[in-house]
Parts: sequence; C-alpha cells; structure tokens
Amino acid sequence: MMWGTGYNMAWGWPVGLLMLAAIVLLVIWAVRAFAGGTDGGGQRGDSPLTPGRGERSQARQILDDRFAKGELDTTEYRERLKLLEDKVR
Repeated sequence: MMWGTGYNMAWGWPVGLLMLAAIVLLVIWAVRAFAGGTDGGGQRGDSPLTPGRGERSQARQILDDRFAKGELDTTEYRERLKLLEDKVR
C-alpha cells in the first residue's frame, strides 16, 4: 500500500491552510463583534440626539464640522445650535 502519495493527499495541506486561515479570521471577527470593536458610529444603542456624559450627538458633531470647514457663519451656527439644543430637551 502507498500511504500519503495518492492523489487525494495533494489537496490536504492547501485545504488545511485555508481552514486555519478561516478559523483565525472567525476568531478575530468574534472578538471585535462581542468585545465592543468599532462599528462606525459610537456605542451600540446610542441615539444620535441623546448623548451620554461628555459626548456630543452626531448632529452636533456634523454642525461643528461644518462650522470648522467654513460652510456656516457664526450667526447661522449659533441659530442651528440653539435649535438643536431645544430639540434635544
């Protein structure tokens, strides 16, 4: 008998390597998903209009960014900020 020299053994190591890579990627994904990895926008369950302690809402962040870029002048920024604060309360 011939052990390990048949046609099927040629596919053994590439398939094993792919399986190992898949397991490593699965573990990385699971750690990021369940350990609070970045999901593109703050903590899960946060509402864009109700920030927590010391955090700005997403709407406020956009308003601040537009003001910093020069898209809004001071009076327009203050008016929109007042409207935003009134809406949150």
